[in-house]
Amino acid sequence: MMKKLITNYTLSELKEEFEKLGLEPYRAKQVFRWIYKKFVTDFDRMTDLSKDHRRLLNEKFDFHPLKKLEKVEAPDATKYLFQTYDGHIVETVLIKERDHLTLCVSSQIGCAVGCTFCATALDGLKRNLITAEIIDQYIQVKQDIGEEKIRNVVFMGMGEPLANYENVRKAVEIMISPEGIDLSKRRITISTSGILSQIKRMAQDPVMREVNLAVSLNAVTQKQREKLMPLTKTNTLEELMEVLKNYPLPKYRRITLEYVLIKGVNDTPKHAELLAKLIGKHKKRFKVNLIPFNPDPNLPYERPSLTDIMKFQKVLWKHGISNFVRFSKGVEVFGACGQLRVKRVNISLVKI
Repeated sequence: MMKKLITNYTLSELKEEFEKLGLEPYRAKQVFRWIYKKFVTDFDRMTDLSKDHRRLLNEKFDFHPLKKLEKVEAPDATKYLFQTYDGHIVETVLIKERDHLTLCVSSQIGCAVGCTFCATALDGLKRNLITAEIIDQYIQVKQDIGEEKIRNVVFMGMGEPLANYENVRKAVEIMISPEGIDLSKRRITISTSGILSQIKRMAQDPVMREVNLAVSLNAVTQKQREKLMPLTKTNTLEELMEVLKNYPLPKYRRITLEYVLIKGVNDTPKHAELLAKLIGKHKKRFKVNLIPFNPDPNLPYERPSLTDIMKFQKVLWKHGISNFVRFSKGVEVFGACGQLRVKRVNISLVKI
């Protein structure tokens, strides 16, 4: 019989599983603390459990659904490639900020949104990641880096998190649980292409509405956004901005609007003026991350010049809109979403 993945359960779910095995519910809390406080993934090292309990748990549960294939390091980022049980490749990126570490996790294998500037979209959606596959990215990276603390987690890797809502929600619950990883809700960000029904669902969810929301905008007109992001044919820019302007934000929080700057496509001062107009009087509700396109030989776009990037930024400043230029970390390791995976898959295909 196939073993169950223990990291696929929230604490309340694990208590129920343990009760079915005849174990006291508090044992689940003990195991949770071993996994998520000490990052121990070996029942035989969990010394506050009896030998009989350890033997039983070894018979019933496994820890790691992912196998680490590759680790590529750059001065400002480390990219990990993992393989799933069914042979797919998943990317995870550890980003080295000035005073902290941020982990960028994937939520799907591939993506169905179809953004024309994204390497992940090149071969479509394969499947959703289960909760254990999302959590295992964090666990294996943490085991690799040792005592260093990961302060932030961003769901900005491969896939559309809100298209895998339930598994992402469970992963978030484990991450913010005091008995789990115990991250601050302010330190977790869900990045979405703007699926309206799921943003509305998130707004009503007591777990998900407490974390940060980032939305990939990337265009200032409906026509342009449809060209860059086909999903927006049914999730229009006008409706999206209306939903975001009424989204229930925790105190002192803002929604991040992510805007990938692409040379000759959406990077002029006129585009910046239209972006400012979209935000309108809601300046205190939004901040804008300007992300210069990360070049990829498989994609037909280029990065704007630094001069054009600064011109765009100055227009937003003129309108009093908080904004930051976010150059991609780890360009040396194919740092943008999906790039190293595509490179690895292409090499594998050539070998075949």
